[in-house]
Order: sequence, then structure tokens, then C-alpha cells
Amino acid sequence: MIPMVDLKTQYHTLKAEIDTAVLAALESSQFILGPNVTALEQEAAAFLGAPHAVTCASGTDALHLAILAAGIGPGDEVITSPFTFIATAEAICYAGATPVFADIDPQTFNLDPAMVEKAITPRTKAIIPVHLFGQPADMAAFTAICKKHNLLLIEDCAQSFGAAIDGRMTGTIGLLGCFSFFPSKNLGCYGDGGMVTCATAELAEQVKVLRNHGSRVRYHHSMIGFNSRLDDIQAAILRVKLKRIDEFNAGRRRVAQLYSSLLADVATVPHEDGKGRHVYHQYTILTDRRDAVMAKLSEQQIASAVYYPIPLHKQDVFAQACAGLSLPVAEKVAATCMSLPVYPEMPDASVRLVAETVKEVLVG
Repeated sequence: MIPMVDLKTQYHTLKAEIDTAVLAALESSQFILGPNVTALEQEAAAFLGAPHAVTCASGTDALHLAILAAGIGPGDEVITSPFTFIATAEAICYAGATPVFADIDPQTFNLDPAMVEKAITPRTKAIIPVHLFGQPADMAAFTAICKKHNLLLIEDCAQSFGAAIDGRMTGTIGLLGCFSFFPSKNLGCYGDGGMVTCATAELAEQVKVLRNHGSRVRYHHSMIGFNSRLDDIQAAILRVKLKRIDEFNAGRRRVAQLYSSLLADVATVPHEDGKGRHVYHQYTILTDRRDAVMAKLSEQQIASAVYYPIPLHKQDVFAQACAGLSLPVAEKVAATCMSLPVYPEMPDASVRLVAETVKEVLVG
């Protein structure tokens, strides 16, 4: 059996250090906004090169809190990708704003800057590009668009911890960056968790107040906030893993490069143009024979998945508002994409077996 991700192997590699960290957190009994949370925020900000980092309860909450902290609300439009997990658009809706979907680049699967320009209206307040699958979006183009049209730029970095473009880490280029620590992520905890990177101290303070019931001082509430705090045990686990994130990402890149060398002649493999560092949260190929390939992999007890089979503008919840909207690239990619197992510890022999199984179907 080859799984999509092997969290147990990674845990056993780090077991002594993680167990020690968790037991120390239990002994301290400071479970909410404890010392590990503060330390993680400082260490993550330093690693990323971000001025400020504020943790929260999930990646979805990171998006929600960031959007609110930026002052986005009812009457505003936010342009984002249709080819992403629904949380990106959900968070826009939570704030009372309207998600506007623009088509994606056929090579990177990220939001296409040219399509974003066409989607701007007088109500547009912000752009949220998604660094999908760990591939950095074209941040130079989005920065220029935002400057030209006086728009806010928020990064969805749920899948891109440690990715970089033009010498800067994702999450440090826009006004705010939103990260997920879901267990399967490149930097994942053992539950839900998230983080917002902030360009200014004022934004960081706003996110801190929002995550803690709108309170700066205990039992004094200046706004309606939320209960969205990362617990200290999860922060302790993440601090152990953060020390090795470069190693983990290098392992994913090793797997991806081997896959690409073996599959480039039979399928469309992930694009790398040398401008950024892709960290391969997912290794995603395109093939018109997806169902046959996935059936063969399953027969061999090899996992595979489709991220994402239905673009957001075609989802029931948005279908009426997006009636008549044609986003052909996103629709084509959604119909032909499939992701193969990728994790830092994946042996080369397993990568080769997966690739050989794929080729068996596509080559015959």
C-alpha cells in the first residue's frame, strides 16, 4: 500500500522530540495562548521573513480573520481562483463580501493575472491568489495590478509553507498571508491550526483581537470577535516540525523531480519556470485517461486523488450567482487533473512503482 501521505512515518522519525515537547506542554498546563504559541509565532515569522505572524484555529479562520482585518465587508468584491478548496471563497462570504472567480493559468493552475484584470469592477476591493499545490503564484504581476487599481493583496498560502518567488517567501509579499497547519500540509500539526502573516503591527493586533473574542484586555470587548486560538500542544508540535521544514520540502521536491523525469513523456507534469520554488504539497498531473489511471493505481493499492473535481463557480452553492460564467481553463484542468502520492519520506522505489503503474495505462 502506498498512501497519499505517510504521517505515521514522519511521526516516528520525530517521536522522541515531539513526545517531549507535548509532555512539557501538558506539564505547563498553559493550554490556551501559552508560551509555545508565542514562540511559534516568533519562529515562523523569522523563518518566513514576515514582520508579524499570528496563529489561529485553522487555515479557513486565517483567511476569514485576514479578510476582516483588511476591512473587507459587505458590498466589496474579492477576485480569487475557481480552482482551489472552497475555504478560499467561503472566507470571503463569511465577511459579507462577494467572491469573483477569474480563470487560471494553464501551466501553473494558479490565478491568471490577465484574467484578473478583466474581472476588476468598481466594487473590487482585493485579490486573493492561491499558491496552489505549493506552486507560487505570479506575485509580481498581482502586486502591479493592486498598485494600479488601488486594491488589497492577500495571499492564500494554505499549501505553500516554505515556497518562494523572486527571493521572497509566500505569505510575505501581500498585505496578509494565510496558512493552514492541517495535518497533511507541508508543515502540519496533529489537528486543525492556522496562521496569518501581517505586513504591519496594526494588522497583527487586529487579527489577535479578532481571534480572541474581540478582546485586548480580559472581559473587555471592543468588537465582535471569534474563538480562533491555536492551542499550545499543537504549537509545540509545530515548533518541532518547523526546524525541519526545509528538509521536508526538499524531500517533496526530490519525489516530484523523479516523478517528472519518469512521466513527462506520457502526461502533463507540474510546471516549473525557475522563477519560484515549488514545494509540492501535491504532485498533480493532467491526463485525459484519469479514470483508467486511478482504477489501475487502486488495483495496485496505490492511493491517488482529484484536487479539485468541480471548480468553485460550478459548485451548487455558487452556481446561481455564477450562471453563464465560462472559465474554460479551470474547467479543463478540473476534468483532467489527478494527484499522486507525495511526502518527504517517500522512497524512490515507491515513486518508480507509482510512475510505472501510471505509464502502464498511458503507454499500454
